[in-house]
Amino acid sequence: MRELNEALADIEAIRRRMAAGTEFRGFGPTALAATAGIALATAGLQLLVPPATALTFFVGWIVAAVLCVVLIAVEMVLRTGRAHGGLADAMLHQAIQHFLPAGFAGAAFAAIIARFSPDQAWLIPGLWQVLVGLGLFAAAPSLPRGAMLAAAWYFVCGFAVMMMLAGQSTISPWAMALPFAIGQTVLALVIHRASGSDHAGL
Repeated sequence: MRELNEALADIEAIRRRMAAGTEFRGFGPTALAATAGIALATAGLQLLVPPATALTFFVGWIVAAVLCVVLIAVEMVLRTGRAHGGLADAMLHQAIQHFLPAGFAGAAFAAIIARFSPDQAWLIPGLWQVLVGLGLFAAAPSLPRGAMLAAAWYFVCGFAVMMMLAGQSTISPWAMALPFAIGQTVLALVIHRASGSDHAGL
């Protein structure tokens, strides 16, 4: 039994090393492009029906973010199974490890600011964008090379948005929508191009 457990542990370690050296093909351009549309639609809705408070403003964006995560996750699970076969579980686990810390940090920042310092809510859009950029930088070794463009866009945009919004009591929906819509569109184009290159090489 001990030898069997050691053999299974060795196999799992090999699978993890193989996953770490394999380009992740679970992201799909369709879901990524759809999330850009969701960002623009959320901004349009908030312009038509302005949120009464900063809390309701961010609740709308949290709902949009959850919808985006669900769309990406569903497509990611379907594509990973087809693209990576027996490595699918290891590849999904690796992808989640890259993005989960940034996701938790974004949720924690928003909750702490909303609870203890709501007058600093102007920080949240920029912080979220910086964290998305950091998540993409962390995942860069397993993503197509062009994904670094999207990571850099989010990272720089986040700080630019924080500088533009500094101290403001009201936040324009476009401060959230435009950076995310552009970043997700860039990422969708990169993934689409990489997918086309993969098919061309077959």
